[in-house]
Amino acid sequence: MADEKTRASANAKRGTKNDKVIALLKRDGGASLDEITKATGWLPHSARAVLTGFRKKGLKIAKAKIDGVTHWSVAAEPGK
Repeated sequence: MADEKTRASANAKRGTKNDKVIALLKRDGGASLDEITKATGWLPHSARAVLTGFRKKGLKIAKAKIDGVTHWSVAAEPGK
């Protein structure tokens, strides 16, 4: 039982990969696909699928080209 609490506490501190992606998207300038894949270990198609999933959940994702590289960022959170 104590083992489960320790694991749950460690997971909460570490955060999920989705949490990492959202944090990257909230930065000034957002995040490129390369940055997302390096932070999560996902393949590019998986990273793009997560962005689509965020959109379906109501997160407004903006897309812009910066120096020829596409960057995504959070434009607005659900309910805001």
